[in-house]
Amino acid sequence: MSAVADVALAGCLLVGAFAALSAGLGLLTLPDLLTRMHAATKPQAVGVVLILIAVGIRHPTVDVITTLVLIALLQLTTVPVAAHLVGRSAYRTGQVRSDLLYTDELRDALDRGAPPEDLD
Repeated sequence: MSAVADVALAGCLLVGAFAALSAGLGLLTLPDLLTRMHAATKPQAVGVVLILIAVGIRHPTVDVITTLVLIALLQLTTVPVAAHLVGRSAYRTGQVRSDLLYTDELRDALDRGAPPEDLD
């Protein structure tokens, strides 16, 4: 491998590992569910993609690259969907601290979709 590829590989590995580490530390230190969920999804996805890029630099074959692209696409599509579902279910079960929210758009949407109360 060339020196440029080695530097790119090392940079991707270091930044990807740091992103994954920051996701783990965020899960341990952040105060509420929504911020922990944010820390678990965004840096983790970026870290995985950077590590996959490093693997692609190290093993530049068609088979490896196609597998890495598939893994990256699956990570980038499933992680946000899972986080969205966890966030909504946590909100509906009362696990979200409403005093920390600047705007509660979901409450407005749920209130509009709720059936009208009886006028008795």
